[in-house]
Amino acid sequence: MARIWVFGDNIDTDQILPGRYAPYMTSEADLGKYPFIEYRPEFASEVRPGDIIVTGNNFGCGSSREYAPRALRAVGIAAIIAPSFARIFYRNALNLGLPLFQADLSADVADGADATIDRSSGVLTVGGYARQLPPPPLWLRQVWDEGGVIAYYLNHGRLPLGEAR
Repeated sequence: MARIWVFGDNIDTDQILPGRYAPYMTSEADLGKYPFIEYRPEFASEVRPGDIIVTGNNFGCGSSREYAPRALRAVGIAAIIAPSFARIFYRNALNLGLPLFQADLSADVADGADATIDRSSGVLTVGGYARQLPPPPLWLRQVWDEGGVIAYYLNHGRLPLGEAR
C-alpha cells in the first residue's frame, strides 16, 4: 500500500532538490537520496515506490530544474496531485513521464494515510474512500507508461498527440 505525503503551497524546485544535490554535483545514481533533504529530511529515507504527493497550489515553482522531478521519479513517486503546478515543472514532469493530476485535496487527506491510485482512470482511494481525479487522456497515459516523451518517441517513432481518448 502506498502512502500520502502532504505538502503546502508554493513548494519550489529548490525545496524539492537543492542545487548542490544536482546530478552534475553529486551523481545520477545518488539522485534519489536527496529529495526534500532540507525541507523534509525524513522524506528520502522513508518514501516508498508508489507513494503519492498531495500538495497545495503552485507546486514546482522557482527555477526550471529538470532534476527536481527526476529525483521524485527516482524514488518512485506514483503521482503528484495539486490544484496548480508551475508551468515549467509541469512540462518537465510530462517530459519525464511523472504523472501529475490537477485537483485540490490537500485539506482532505492526511499525511501518511494509506492510499492507492489508478493512473489510467484517475481514481485515488484513501482510507477506503475513492475520489475521482480528472482522468488523463489516452495520449498522456501512453507517455506515462513509456516513461516520458522521449521514451515514447523512441519506442513508437511518433508522438500520440491528438489521438482519441
